[in-house]
Amino acid sequence: MVLRIAVPNKGRLNERAVELLVKSGLDLGEGWGRKLYVKVLNKDIEVIFVRAQDIPTFISSGAVDIGITGQDQIANAGVDVEEILPLDFGHCRLSVAVPESCPYRDVKDIPDGSRVATSFVNITRRFFESQGKDVKVIEVTGAAEIMPYMNVSDFIVDLVSSGSTLKTNRLVEIHPILYSQAVAIASKTSLENHRDEIYDITNAIKSVMNAESKKYLMADIPKDRLKDVQSMFPGLAGPTVMNIAGRDDMVAIHVVIDARDIYDAVNSLQKLGGKGILTLPIDRLVL
Repeated sequence: MVLRIAVPNKGRLNERAVELLVKSGLDLGEGWGRKLYVKVLNKDIEVIFVRAQDIPTFISSGAVDIGITGQDQIANAGVDVEEILPLDFGHCRLSVAVPESCPYRDVKDIPDGSRVATSFVNITRRFFESQGKDVKVIEVTGAAEIMPYMNVSDFIVDLVSSGSTLKTNRLVEIHPILYSQAVAIASKTSLENHRDEIYDITNAIKSVMNAESKKYLMADIPKDRLKDVQSMFPGLAGPTVMNIAGRDDMVAIHVVIDARDIYDAVNSLQKLGGKGILTLPIDRLVL
């Protein structure tokens, strides 16, 4: 049976989602960017390219088995899915924003009957109901920031990352509704029927994420400085130490370290008499 994976077909989550799948070892072949779905080479897996906002519904309905989308889209869809792996990208928040000229700086100050433009209709309605506010929610599919200027709405609810887009459009963020990042999701039914296959994929993705912040370091060091090196580089389980043929005074060490420590690590090894120092990227790291 073919396992189906849904990823966003465009937008802020698309590129990184595909990158993680490809780095995990799923070969999408040539020209995948022009297709709505592709068969992964030599695997019973299909990757489907759909709108990020549709993925939670597709998962819930059983149309696909596993998907990558934002927590904001899951919350707006209001469907029952399982978040199985946070992916640490696509970080943002869904917030209420008002024009700079508007006197309101707190949700409680917004009067009943105000108009709010948003792509996140369900979340917005639930939020203002929870605040005891009776507002008119106007659904837009994009560029919510221009709606107050066009007098379509009095304020907006939209995604915010750095806040620069709001500032450019003379809007002020006054209240975050929820915080979001990209996650891998599945339905309970999919997990019951394809648990092993789904976790094979998410574990592969996790190993890629683990590897991205690490480097593999190799060096030949004087044998009498080995204890110094071991204290400097504990690694995942301490450095691997190997004898060098024909050399009783030197040993080779291999160790995985944080990428941010490479500069100091290489300099320290040189000061200890290290030679043949080599650093390499890591494609996957299973912890």
